[in-house]
Amino acid sequence: MARAQGARAQMALAFETTYGTPPTGGFTRMPFASTSLGAEQPLLNSELLGYGRDPLAPIKDAVTSDGDVVVPIDAEAFGFWLKAAFGAPTTTGTEAPYSHEFQSGSWTLPSLSIETGMPEVPRYAMYSGCVLDQITWQMQRSGLLTATARLVAQGETVGTTTSSGTPAALELKRFGHFNGAITRNGAALGNVVSAEITYTNNLDRIETIRADGRIDGADPSIAALTGRIEVRFADQVLVDQAINGEPCAMEFAYSLPSGESFTFTVHAVYLPRPRIEINGPQGVQATFDWQAARDATANGMCTAILINNIEDY
Repeated sequence: MARAQGARAQMALAFETTYGTPPTGGFTRMPFASTSLGAEQPLLNSELLGYGRDPLAPIKDAVTSDGDVVVPIDAEAFGFWLKAAFGAPTTTGTEAPYSHEFQSGSWTLPSLSIETGMPEVPRYAMYSGCVLDQITWQMQRSGLLTATARLVAQGETVGTTTSSGTPAALELKRFGHFNGAITRNGAALGNVVSAEITYTNNLDRIETIRADGRIDGADPSIAALTGRIEVRFADQVLVDQAINGEPCAMEFAYSLPSGESFTFTVHAVYLPRPRIEINGPQGVQATFDWQAARDATANGMCTAILINNIEDY
């Protein structure tokens, strides 16, 4: 008997033309580290009396389809997740390398169909109507660089054969923490120990009454861009900004020697006034839980630019 193993798991992704309807082709094989994407349907205990101490059969509750996908931040595949988070990019360039600019603030987001496969069972689960609710990642000195994409799906369809055909393959060129850099108002920001970035679309699930138990959609609400930077306390620059209530522009960037790069610019970052604690003889650190807002000059809250050899997303 074959047993499912994560090492043999597969994932394919394609953008939908109609929400909730998987396309017949155009799937791309996606690299991923783990996924909790799935459908679940809890049981409700019977509340009825008069049948003795043993309970009656439970009743099925509503179906929920959602979950997280942990993916590498790389030069090509990560563009699909950026498109899911922000909408279609503006692409420039007549030949490689191409520059894809993603802008926050879009009123409509594309939906995806994602198939996860375990061929040894076999089990192929197609999740249609997937909309990205949140994407988050961390910057640090070492370790593997990954992002977590939180998805809300309309439903799950399970089969014994794949519905994605033969997915297109991408060249995997991963960024690493070693390739990262942080700037503030155009100047390198020093003494940063770690950083965290979280962009949320705050999806509103349209939970109407349907015979199939699925949702009608997931509409984006007011977006949120938050994060945290932990710095070695060496000067008053960030503290003074927090006290004055002034915003700054922060840029989180990665680049490869081969020319590919990913730049995430937050145009207006507001810092809270932190508590400066002295916990012992070691170095003093300060943590800033920052928030971003729309910048009138940039006409948006954030911009992501991915430069690679992909012509179109």
